[in-house]
Amino acid sequence: MQDTKRERLPERHELKYFINRGDMIALGHRLGGVLHPDPHADEKGEYFIRSLYFDDAYDMAFYDKVSGNQNRDKYRIRIYNLSDEAIFLERKRKLGDLIQKSSTRISRKLCDQLVMGSCNKLDLVDNALLNDLFREMRVSLLRPKVIVDYTRETFIHPVENVRVTLDKNLRTGLLSRNLFSPDVMTVSPLDDGREILEVKYDSYLPDFISAMLWDVPAERSAISKYVLCRRFEPLG
Repeated sequence: MQDTKRERLPERHELKYFINRGDMIALGHRLGGVLHPDPHADEKGEYFIRSLYFDDAYDMAFYDKVSGNQNRDKYRIRIYNLSDEAIFLERKRKLGDLIQKSSTRISRKLCDQLVMGSCNKLDLVDNALLNDLFREMRVSLLRPKVIVDYTRETFIHPVENVRVTLDKNLRTGLLSRNLFSPDVMTVSPLDDGREILEVKYDSYLPDFISAMLWDVPAERSAISKYVLCRRFEPLG
């Protein structure tokens, strides 16, 4: 079992917006002239993300978000470009107005085990995140629920660890848990063609970046890709 840990990120600010495609394209050109592209992106400056989100027997991650609970956890498995070369188990923790993310790299074998809903021997691993997942799978019956797909274009700046992401073509898998398959049937949970803009930073957003964003016609919203993508999935 692979147990390569990634550094746990500090508590961060995360602002989310709905934005139309034309305005997103224009914003991308503006940001590209000042900020740096993600070094892991392809020649277009993009990469494909697929996540498999977990929830418990009562879908509390879903209902906590909908009800506005300010302190909550979400677990997911995340891969990039449908490859199994780098697979991450992640927990995104909401702490009032801040976000904290913990992540650990896992093997394909462990990933397949978790997709099947098995937490066998996770309590024996020297990894706090996997130990927490074991507890949630045993006590709360946490299980995989829905696939979430999108293409991401990211702009970064070292001051305050800023990441501005343009998330395009959000899709939800239809009752599939086939994480690595390119043939999963997906549909858009957004009927109006909107895309998603996210702005993430540590303590404050530098003024020059804020100035590039202030006149962008985008609607700030408490967006949850997981909640949007449960639209076509049964709830417990």
